[in-house]
Amino acid sequence: MSAVISAAAGGAGRRGAKRVLVAGGGGFIGANLCRVLLAQGHTVIALDNYYSSARRNLLDLESQTGLTLIEHDIIEPLLRLELGELDEIYNLACPASPPHYQRAPLFTLKTCFNGTMNLLDLAVLKNARYVQASTSEVYGDPQIHPQPENYWGYVNPVGIRACYDEGKRAGETLCIEYMRQYGVDLRIARIFNTYGPFMDPNDGRVVSNFIVQALSGQDLTVYGDGRQTRSFCYVDDMVRGLLALMKAPKAPDGPVNLGNPSEFTMLELAELVLAKVSSKARLRFEPLPQDDPQRRQPDISKAREHLSWRPSVSLAEGLEKTIKYFEMRLHADIAAAE
Repeated sequence: MSAVISAAAGGAGRRGAKRVLVAGGGGFIGANLCRVLLAQGHTVIALDNYYSSARRNLLDLESQTGLTLIEHDIIEPLLRLELGELDEIYNLACPASPPHYQRAPLFTLKTCFNGTMNLLDLAVLKNARYVQASTSEVYGDPQIHPQPENYWGYVNPVGIRACYDEGKRAGETLCIEYMRQYGVDLRIARIFNTYGPFMDPNDGRVVSNFIVQALSGQDLTVYGDGRQTRSFCYVDDMVRGLLALMKAPKAPDGPVNLGNPSEFTMLELAELVLAKVSSKARLRFEPLPQDDPQRRQPDISKAREHLSWRPSVSLAEGLEKTIKYFEMRLHADIAAAE
């Protein structure tokens, strides 16, 4: 059953305003995207089942003019929902952190395939432009560095991460076939590690783990020897990239990497977090999880060329903003528990 909360329509009457569906609107990136779209005057429908997201991410927006919140699982049929006309659809709906997607692997696969198909059917019906949030995980543990879009990846199809990795790869295939068969105007974003406000403190991702542990005075958990790398993109930059991809007059040929090409080891990230929090916590080393990629860095040449996009927020600056959010969030959680 779907739960719908509507605010008064506002954005649709403004010049150039669009009606936009954000599937996964209650998630980390989705909540940030909804805020920007509303600020630009668009009418936004935020659809989410809140499996790995939180309604609290949208609480301050519930009275926002031009916003409709719908609690619904994209695995279930969408065509019976009263959505009205749609100009754009963003598919951000999927558990994205290992603890979440590994907890329910079949659900994750259904979300990646059945859910994406339902949204693509909706795009066909509404003649809406569509952006698919794919992931750098399609590259697996890459043998090419940095990773360009024409690299096919090195993925274990039966590993514990496969429900997400292969699910997202299948989602890309669905998108391309809908484009070929139905002419859907779609774009595929391969999102690399992103962080910032509205992250779940317990989502198991390295940035949130390090920050929460440092703020709580706990030792920081480092997996392996800490020399494996990631490239961290602040959420404001990622939202700009998604908007640029949607607005591009002509869809780029194939997927587009969106991420920050600056590469850091886990040890470098841990040291930076400890310095920003002024914590004297130590590092606690644990075995590396199965199929955990050793290196991850996007080649964003395509995004620069076709979208005139590149990230502008440094890791140091982004961490300061993210730490402030987590300080506020943890204090609020403590107050609520008292």
